[in-house]
Amino acid sequence: MYRSIPLSRLVELVGGFERTPAYAGLAEALTVLVGDGRVALDIRLPSERDLSAALGVSRTTVTRAYALLVESGFAEARQGAGTFTRIPGDRRRALDRALRPRGHDAVEDVIDLNHAAGSAPPGLAAAYQEAVAELPAYLGGHGYFPAGVPRLQEAIARTYDERGLSTQPEQIMVTPGALSAAAIVAQAFAGRGDRVVVETPTYPNAVEALRHAGARLVGVAVGPERWDLDGLEATLRQTRPSLVSMIPDLQNPTGLVMAEADRERVAHALRRAGAVPIIDEAHQGLALDGRPMPAPFARFAPEAVTLGSASKTFWGGLRLGWIRVPDRDGRVALRTLTEARVRLDLGAPVLEQLVLARLLDDPAAVVDAHRARLREQRDALLAALGDQLPAWTYRVPRGGLCLWCRLPEPLGTDVAVEAERRGVIVTPGPVFALEGGLDHFVRIPWALPAAELETAVGVLADSWRAVRGGRSGRSGRERRTARVIVA
Repeated sequence: MYRSIPLSRLVELVGGFERTPAYAGLAEALTVLVGDGRVALDIRLPSERDLSAALGVSRTTVTRAYALLVESGFAEARQGAGTFTRIPGDRRRALDRALRPRGHDAVEDVIDLNHAAGSAPPGLAAAYQEAVAELPAYLGGHGYFPAGVPRLQEAIARTYDERGLSTQPEQIMVTPGALSAAAIVAQAFAGRGDRVVVETPTYPNAVEALRHAGARLVGVAVGPERWDLDGLEATLRQTRPSLVSMIPDLQNPTGLVMAEADRERVAHALRRAGAVPIIDEAHQGLALDGRPMPAPFARFAPEAVTLGSASKTFWGGLRLGWIRVPDRDGRVALRTLTEARVRLDLGAPVLEQLVLARLLDDPAAVVDAHRARLREQRDALLAALGDQLPAWTYRVPRGGLCLWCRLPEPLGTDVAVEAERRGVIVTPGPVFALEGGLDHFVRIPWALPAAELETAVGVLADSWRAVRGGRSGRSGRERRTARVIVA
């Protein structure tokens, strides 16, 4: 059974393609659609006769356009079946084997739920094309912008202004991703032996950046339903940390959003303790329920250092993040960060910065479609879990990219190992724990297409039954895989 795209939908998507010559313009439009994910892979395109009639062009035009797609690797002609979309080199081109668990040798084609990152949403390719046209204006200089291209600094500062947090461009440092931002902050502000409070569970790579800087990490619990604020306040009194790292917006992996009243309470506790908050807003732009997100944490704690990311809101391949420093001593803080960052890198790529600046000029044009796709995929995941794993429980988050699932028994690692053997890679709870535990949980992102998510849940259900019945092919206690987490 072949999947196909409705003729009317494809006609709508190609829109007013360039018609001089028409075959080249149609081929370019189709390439962009496949490349940025608006037309999925392994989809059968309409017949040449049907598409030519619908577009009002000759059949020869469509034939030549399809031939160009095949020649460039964005389509494959199958004898007797039609023309199917693909990407050059096959679908594995989109994966990096280094991101798979070490020792993964059971199957070649896997469904990877290890990292919460999907394909690019519509509009990314066009932004890159426009940025390339803008790039020559920068080629006469040295190309190093340790704080960021001024045009992008201004665009990022404007996003904070729009959220009610007045921000000047000189308060922004652009980095090659939010993880790089976390590493720079750790190098700048976390001295060797300093106590740093971190959430548990939390995004493990950011924790490792702090640990690598020599910080002594102290965990505070984030439950499936809320933060343990009493425990946080007690920890602050007892340990007097220099830094506190938190994700108040769509916390990773739980998906929690901290209420404004709680933000005010936490900010007050941090001031009393003399601790600087490091606030990760990487998922902030992915609210999916239509409700506005709370005010930025820095509205309540002006001393906060805030980390942002383009990779979650737009595309993982757009490797850009940023740091917003406090406004009271922005220049001093930025100078401290610059001294730390030049030991790591000398700035983010100029082309990508121009791409992001263009996207931020009109983010809704891309983000709205991205959110709509994520909602569809989330709903498909929820339906599949409800049907095949009704004993697994979870709280549906307001947005973000993943579901934090609680298993009836502490078998998360065993299920992950068994699922990997069957071709699905998923991350168990202990990976997100500061000091072990959390084996009642697994994290399931909804960043993949609905059909893959449904297949993956079926494999997880089989793995769960095998583990509970003692029929797994290999015990998780015998082989624990090392994970490289993305997002």
